[in-house]
Amino acid sequence: MKRKLVVIGSGMASGRLLEHLFDAAPDAWDVTLFNAEPRGNYNRLMLSPVLSGEKTYDQIVTHDDAWYAARGVDCRFGEPVVGIDRANRVVHSNRSSARYDALVIATGSAPFIIPVPGKDLPGVVAYRDLEDTRAMMDTAGKDAVVIGGGLLGLEAAAGMAARGARVTVVHLMGHLMERQLDPAAGYLLQRDLERRGITVHCKGATKAILGTDRAEAVLLEDGTVYPADLVCMAVGIRPETRLAVDAHLEVERGIVVDDALRTSDPHIFALGECVEHRGQVFGLVAPLYDQAKVLAKTLMDQDAVFAPVQTATKLKVTGCDLFSAGDFAEAPGREDIVFRDPGRGIYKRLVLENDRIVGVVMYGDTADGAWFYGLMKDGADIGPMRDTLIFGPAFQGGAAADPMAAVAALPPEAEICGCNGVSKGTILNAAAGGACTLEAMRSCTKASASCGTCTGLVQQVMALALGGEVQDAPAGMCKCTDHSHEDVRRLIRSMGLKSIPAVMQDLGWKTVGGCHSCRPALNYYLLAEWPLDYRDDRQSRFVNERNHANIQKDGTYSVVPRMWGGVTTPSELRAIADAAEKYDVPMVKVTGGQRIDLLGVRKEDLPHMWADLNAAGLVSGHAYSKGLRTVKTCVGSQFCRFGTQDSTGLGIRLEQVLWGSWTPHKVKLGVSGCPRNCAEATCKDVGIVCVDSGYQISVAGAAGMEVKETEPLATAATEDETVAIVTAFVQLYREGARYLHRPYKWVARVGLDWIKAQIDDPATRAALIERFEISQSVYRRDPWADLSTPAEVPRWAPLADLTLEAAE
Repeated sequence: MKRKLVVIGSGMASGRLLEHLFDAAPDAWDVTLFNAEPRGNYNRLMLSPVLSGEKTYDQIVTHDDAWYAARGVDCRFGEPVVGIDRANRVVHSNRSSARYDALVIATGSAPFIIPVPGKDLPGVVAYRDLEDTRAMMDTAGKDAVVIGGGLLGLEAAAGMAARGARVTVVHLMGHLMERQLDPAAGYLLQRDLERRGITVHCKGATKAILGTDRAEAVLLEDGTVYPADLVCMAVGIRPETRLAVDAHLEVERGIVVDDALRTSDPHIFALGECVEHRGQVFGLVAPLYDQAKVLAKTLMDQDAVFAPVQTATKLKVTGCDLFSAGDFAEAPGREDIVFRDPGRGIYKRLVLENDRIVGVVMYGDTADGAWFYGLMKDGADIGPMRDTLIFGPAFQGGAAADPMAAVAALPPEAEICGCNGVSKGTILNAAAGGACTLEAMRSCTKASASCGTCTGLVQQVMALALGGEVQDAPAGMCKCTDHSHEDVRRLIRSMGLKSIPAVMQDLGWKTVGGCHSCRPALNYYLLAEWPLDYRDDRQSRFVNERNHANIQKDGTYSVVPRMWGGVTTPSELRAIADAAEKYDVPMVKVTGGQRIDLLGVRKEDLPHMWADLNAAGLVSGHAYSKGLRTVKTCVGSQFCRFGTQDSTGLGIRLEQVLWGSWTPHKVKLGVSGCPRNCAEATCKDVGIVCVDSGYQISVAGAAGMEVKETEPLATAATEDETVAIVTAFVQLYREGARYLHRPYKWVARVGLDWIKAQIDDPATRAALIERFEISQSVYRRDPWADLSTPAEVPRWAPLADLTLEAAE
């Protein structure tokens, strides 16, 4: 029979323990998992990006319901454990009980709350879980005070500032992050935060939190008062040991464990931030994951010893590059090597003792942090390279003449991913075994899967094994920047950048003014993120979008009026025919998208022709745009004897909802009235096939240079539900895809399962639709109807620069 394992706490440490157990012995244990939070394991390291808006909660979930169900875990979430009966080996929660053969306590830590008046007022939060994060997410336009200038406090401050809060950081010590940084680096960090609009008050002691029904202000000992709609206490954590104390286990600062993670009761184990091992407690994830590996072996009756190693610190605040490791305090016999570049805000300090690195502090440029950290952990003799050491591996000559050579020189046991304890050898073996993409490597080794700061180094090791660049390594948008498209989108959002010059300045563009590749992308990203604030930059559009028509190889243009769902009227056809004759159009052609194309129109005739077409009620078909092109339909149930639903009516409705929406690339829809699929819906970006029970919605098709069948997204019973699902999908695509990527490329990158989860969640779907409608309130209009013909004619005269850009 399976032995019974009860785990208290579903955090990152216990989650990693369960992974090791199920991987090694899937049938050995019958697991019951209690958690005070009403949810399972999520990556708490990524709460900061959730707070700042760079990620959603769903994106940081490590183990979802399906993961637990597939492994038979009895999940009792939202059930805090209230007692442990050691004599009978039973755990009691506030609602149930569970017997155990082995018990694991993984209760983590509790935030330290300063014992000042007002600490219990509503509006005073810590920063430990999703509920705290959600409270801080609701601070846009409000005043927030963060008490504590350490890692957590600064991440909280930066996240709320990115949300639009007015943030003040109150720190007791003389400079920020004094445990990780020396005063010089602390000054640079403070300067960068103040440039973001965050007020920093060092040497500030909190005297009281003021307010009647809720927090209203923070009073300092020196009499300073800061208004506060929310106060975040981030002054430290303490091991959560109350259950262990009540159960009369040995407890000092934390729950005392031996090298096998066993407590004073041989049937009870502990791991994570709640434990104390050889007088040491732990607050970083790397040693917790080492504990999980050791405890898994212990529970499988194997010998294992927990031996904590030194860890490095990085700050998860976008734009603040900080690295710290080791001991950098002054002491007899130590010397410093310091590099400063005030203009670029770069500071590096190495602390040496007996020709060994004992401490590293870096700010502004941390690219060599892993290399210095490796030398420090290995106790390497740096004497031979003493004079050039501060400049990093690229200046050491010989085998370390470039960064890749330095990576190649690392021994197989060198740790690459500190969070998950993944060595270079493990990554090389996984790459040789077929893990040739970053996602595959994360899946099979966990390297780069936690905080992500080792991603570049992981990619370099993979490149060594694969003989070239990693397939899905983030690449710069263009020659002007090293930031990937995804990075730029996240930074625009988190830093509140609302103009192309602001993006180029704050993100360090290499080329003044950008280029023909990045300017259209930036224009789109800003337009999609800030529809009410950002004004579309016409000069950052491709030539077709600047001129609202498709340029042809002879310099003339094509004009394509919109025909909703492929349906037209005699009066519209007369207007098109009159325009073709009046402006001497050489070709009139029916397109594959069920519209009529007037080809060979002279540029100077465009405004006059469109004035005539607008007068007849025709609007632009946006055949030139990165936006909605067509909705192809069949006649459906209105005329066809096989039709199951009104596909024409639905197609018209979808086109009228979506038209005018700018998207990363062109978007085409198809609506077929029955599975015979006359509208070719199964190779469109979005396709709907009508059936007797309703509508089958599929996405990510292609029928151009690549041919691909759509993938099922959802089924809907009504037209209203269908329109809502399609609208939410288009908005999700607008917000997440790279510029010039069609939906099928985006879906392949993020995964259809993730997209389904967003669409299926009612609140997320409603929010997507709301954001889409906000954007449409600005951009759903016919561009030609806004032009006054006489005034605009000179603007539309032939220009010398009418050449097709390569990217078009």
